[in-house]
Amino acid sequence: MDPLAELVKIDPKSIGVGQYQHDVDQKALKQRLDDVVLSCVNQVGVELNTASPELLSYVSGLGPRLANAVVEYRNREGPFASREALKKVPRLGPKAFEQAAGFLRIRGGVQPLDASAVHPESYPVVAAIAKDLSRPVQDLGGQIDLRRYVSDGVGLPTLHDIVEELARPGRDPRQEFEPFNFAAGIHRIEDLTAGMKLPGVITNVTGFGAFVDVGVHQDGLVHISQMAEGFVNNPSDIVKVQQRVWVTVLEVDLERKRISLSLK
Repeated sequence: MDPLAELVKIDPKSIGVGQYQHDVDQKALKQRLDDVVLSCVNQVGVELNTASPELLSYVSGLGPRLANAVVEYRNREGPFASREALKKVPRLGPKAFEQAAGFLRIRGGVQPLDASAVHPESYPVVAAIAKDLSRPVQDLGGQIDLRRYVSDGVGLPTLHDIVEELARPGRDPRQEFEPFNFAAGIHRIEDLTAGMKLPGVITNVTGFGAFVDVGVHQDGLVHISQMAEGFVNNPSDIVKVQQRVWVTVLEVDLERKRISLSLK
């Protein structure tokens, strides 16, 4: 039920990141892919009491060795009651704790803020705001004069992030998902005829054009000459993979199973 937790167990290169992935510098490719996975994991956050070593290893400040140490400690001592308890893990020093704590989540723990993206170093300022407003820390939404709480250690942008997180705890960092539907009644290449205007999704971009899935189990080709009214130097300047587009069917070759499309 947690796709990210499973995907991190796979070398990103093995997922298939493009037909030219073997033509580029493999060390640079691995570093770039690892950086993307690291960014995803840290934006989403990690459940400290259920995460696998593979998932924990992508949390900033941990890495494989400390991730294994965290899981070993958890198996031996039981679930973590708070982020603070993480400091008891052998070899996990103050610097690693400082880097990792904000990305780790503990639901139902002794400190409600442990289930949020608020870093432990900001707990005192949250407690101060809650005290001034006579509200629990989980209910600090609404108008607050954050300028009163700016200090050398906590700036206004950080305060805005804290209040936003508390207003929408555990908010999903991904963009709103919009379901995509292919044209009704179009299921096979035989259903296509020249002149049809169809919704599609870009599946691959090459030097000579782009391939588009229109829902007939056979991608159609938009040749570079059919991508725009003017001259196109590089198809990547016009479209990108997974982009949703509307295309016009130019020609259907049933014998060779080829579909010619246009973006014009």
